[in-house]
Amino acid sequence: MVSMFGLLGVILTSVLTICFLKRRSFWRRGDEKLENIEAFIRANEFHATKLYTYSDIKKMTNSFNDKIGEGGFGSVYRGKLPDGCPVAVKLLTNTKGNGEDFINEVASICRTSHMNIVTLVGFSYQRKRALIYEFMPNGSLDKYIDNKESPDKSCQLEWKTLYQIAIGIARGLEYLHGGCNTRIMHFDIKPNNILLDTDFTPKISDFGLAKLCKKKESVVSLSVYGARGTVGYIAPEVFCRSIGSVSHKSDVYSYGMTVIDMVGVREKADTDQTSDSCFLDWIYEHLEQGFDFSLQGITNEEDKEMAMKMILVSLWCIQTNPADRPSIRRVVEMLEGSITSLKTPPKPVFCPPTEFPQLFSTSSVTTEI
Repeated sequence: MVSMFGLLGVILTSVLTICFLKRRSFWRRGDEKLENIEAFIRANEFHATKLYTYSDIKKMTNSFNDKIGEGGFGSVYRGKLPDGCPVAVKLLTNTKGNGEDFINEVASICRTSHMNIVTLVGFSYQRKRALIYEFMPNGSLDKYIDNKESPDKSCQLEWKTLYQIAIGIARGLEYLHGGCNTRIMHFDIKPNNILLDTDFTPKISDFGLAKLCKKKESVVSLSVYGARGTVGYIAPEVFCRSIGSVSHKSDVYSYGMTVIDMVGVREKADTDQTSDSCFLDWIYEHLEQGFDFSLQGITNEEDKEMAMKMILVSLWCIQTNPADRPSIRRVVEMLEGSITSLKTPPKPVFCPPTEFPQLFSTSSVTTEI
């Protein structure tokens, strides 16, 4: 009997020891990840990006009292730094796995410095993962382009402002694709991820899906990263390999769909059409009729020309074959150049779905709705 109790004691001691070691190993791995991020920031001299504790985050948000946004990642709260500077705190609730998206966002934004890229002020990794950004008083772009019929005039932007926002987003992407030391592919360009400062200068945000590549690389392996993006903005090659390779041209496609939404033609097509035909059919029919879109807010020839430029450039950006799309640098040139030099692109074969068809329901697409 004594030997049996002795054996049970040995087994119990072994189990507890193993559990302790595993727990210790888990926390050590967590500490190593934190140290890696801190080392990354120190090595690259990103002095403006500061590491905060969870207690600091609670203080700056007044215990998460003022929520200003919510999404699949978690919630965004208004906050203040100790010096009184306003910030937006993104508190991540979906922290399963190894935190790849979180580390991607920290690493990606720390490498950037551009007027059209949001500034990361700091982050927290312990207890809760949080990202602290400069505060954008005018919110995200979707707030303005989804309310064209709204009686609230404060949510309606002039065409000149929309046009400058389109150019600003393109310049931000141009910087990510070729202006910084490491090429960054965003993979989730959409109106929700474009923030607007006091002067409505656009800033690209949310780099959770971004991928860092060597400067000379332009193609990303799907087998390594998997398909990802947002329904309605994701490039067709991302979930259908036969169309082409996933590359910086995938961001160009998402940009094109964003500009189409800024102009309002997708919404207008949905309102006017009585069938389920592709909204691109509607756009090209109206182009043949000589720009008869009846778009909101066009009051003069200058407005009409800016809207026409945005439509033509966006249609070039959403060509089905990635090779047929312009580079984002060329997009900037087209927007800033003369409209007489712009030709109507061929009609894309692929029409962006509002939801993924059954054909792709078993694919590995990561979507955010």
